[in-house]
Amino acid sequence: MILRAAIFHTPRNPFRDDNALEVFADGALLVENGRVAACGDYLEVRAQYPEADVRDMREGVLLPGFVDAHIHYPQVRALGGIGYSLLDWLENITLPEEVKFAHPSYARAVAQEFLHLLASHGTTTALVFGAHFASATAELLEQAQASGLRIVSGLVLADRHLLPALYQSPEEAYRESAALIRRFHDAGRLLYAVTPRFALSASEAILEVCATLLAENPGVRFQTHMNESVEEIESVAGLFPGASDYLAVYERFGLAQRRSVFAHNIHPASGELERLAACDSAVAFCPASNAALGSGFFPLQRHVQAGVRFALGTDVGGGTGFGMLKEGLLAYLTQRLAPNPVTLNAAHLLYLATRAGADALGLEDQIGDFTVGKFADFVYVRPPETSPLMAVMRNPISPERLLGAIFTLAGAECIEETCVEGKPVFQAA
Repeated sequence: MILRAAIFHTPRNPFRDDNALEVFADGALLVENGRVAACGDYLEVRAQYPEADVRDMREGVLLPGFVDAHIHYPQVRALGGIGYSLLDWLENITLPEEVKFAHPSYARAVAQEFLHLLASHGTTTALVFGAHFASATAELLEQAQASGLRIVSGLVLADRHLLPALYQSPEEAYRESAALIRRFHDAGRLLYAVTPRFALSASEAILEVCATLLAENPGVRFQTHMNESVEEIESVAGLFPGASDYLAVYERFGLAQRRSVFAHNIHPASGELERLAACDSAVAFCPASNAALGSGFFPLQRHVQAGVRFALGTDVGGGTGFGMLKEGLLAYLTQRLAPNPVTLNAAHLLYLATRAGADALGLEDQIGDFTVGKFADFVYVRPPETSPLMAVMRNPISPERLLGAIFTLAGAECIEETCVEGKPVFQAA
């Protein structure tokens, strides 16, 4: 099947390559057996494959499926809590909600909401914090298998400085995590991520468990939080007095590696960025959450200069919703005002919402752009007739300006279809 539409993707890194964005104003995406068989100008692809069926999608735009590098499944119903800093928000809004996931029926209902909201906003792959309960995390992963989405997730581990109902002993943390890994890791489109909440809530014994799980299960991912707020950093320093900085806590246990993703990293200490680059870990940049919780500006320029990989995450529910397009817009807006401002362009935003996330998850050879051989994960953006975006699209504007307008104006109402391996996981009514 040839899909005919305007096509945008970033098979290269625009922070390093000025020609990273590829645009086909009248493009063709040839999908065969769930993979990209060709991508280019329509007339050229059509001439090469004259027998292929054609689906005319020229009323909209095809983009690679969005990759959310940081999001919390148990926080869907915690969205919208404004006026708090990080630790106050956790205490008053989030942790009481997460306790409810001890009940499997509640967890199942939220898992279904969560996965639908991802797909309906164009997200095809997500790195997800599971619940503090093995049964609830299993509910997410079971529902994810049925949904068709690519989900990387794991049981959230903690044994202090939260609500006691959320704690596991180190023995429980190991036993339950190992069972989930055996059941779900590399099952279809699922991958497992070892997930201590953050060093503030994870004792040395819990971090030892994480190290053991990674050593015993090559291929699993690792995710946690780091350097999100000044208060958090000070608390972690008090709990780990022998560590020179926050990253050193994780380094001591061998948790900073190629498939590790550290959420936020707003306040890196001197030397942390260079060490992150050396171990090739990635960072999840969550502009909506950083602003909503007043945590600070992400030092994007410093990450680029140090060579640290980073990608966009919505951070539901500290963030403001599931839309990766909105997250891209907020990345643009907040970086314009940051202490060391950076003017991001449309290519940067598309890369951060797609290929960069694939790279952070170690899936860059499978998804993230329309390179031939990759899985055909895509989102079809087609705005309603009366929307501001459609008004802009009626003007003869450059493709780059059109992509910028999509990030500026498109919401969930503009997502017509979301596909994984060429098969719909969401279609607008």
